[in-house]
Amino acid sequence: MKLIAFDADDTLWVNEPNYVNVKDKLCELLSHHIDKKTLSHRFYDAQIRNLRLFGYGAKSFILSMIETAIELTDGRITGHEIQQIIDVGRQLLDFPIDVLDGIPDVLDTLSQQFDLMVLTKGDLFDQESKIARSGLAHYFKHVEIVSEKNEQAYRGILKRYNVQPSEFVMIGNSLKSDILPVVHIGGRAIHIPYSVTWEHERVSEEHLVGKSFTTLESARELIDLLTKMTTTDVL
Repeated sequence: MKLIAFDADDTLWVNEPNYVNVKDKLCELLSHHIDKKTLSHRFYDAQIRNLRLFGYGAKSFILSMIETAIELTDGRITGHEIQQIIDVGRQLLDFPIDVLDGIPDVLDTLSQQFDLMVLTKGDLFDQESKIARSGLAHYFKHVEIVSEKNEQAYRGILKRYNVQPSEFVMIGNSLKSDILPVVHIGGRAIHIPYSVTWEHERVSEEHLVGKSFTTLESARELIDLLTKMTTTDVL
């Protein structure tokens, strides 16, 4: 192994529950205009539609909230209500970083043996801010923030660092972004599921058939697994 990469959101620290909380607040703010089920569906549609324009992250999320509110109220929403939505969404830009259990100990141990990378997707400013606020930045030799995590993105990063897929390990919670693209290019992947997964990141069982990767219950299991990988091909 030449390079071990960690996803950031919901792998190193809690992220998705903060977005769920803000969406619930949006539903509360607009409850006198529209029911929660309809709003949730339309908001998700807006998010997916806007990914191409605004990418991932808090700013895209806030813009999608405003757009959804305008659409579902036929433009009747007031400036005051839009300001309330912005204020609620702004919480996503500076929420306290809740590092997941065992992560500091694991990174402290692994960083003494391997070159570690944070490999995350989303808004550059947003992700850089979370990395800085996490207090974990010093464990990582490299940081890569990309607009999308697909096969092309992974190949480009490996080429830039002169690392072969077989020498690369990706660790993350998202099967769609962290695991399958790496498996497809011949890399090794370790899946650590998180309790909350955004709908866009979910993968059906049929897409996992024949795919070889390792699943762990906790980051604390990484040290033993990666130590074994230095002498045996366990993945």
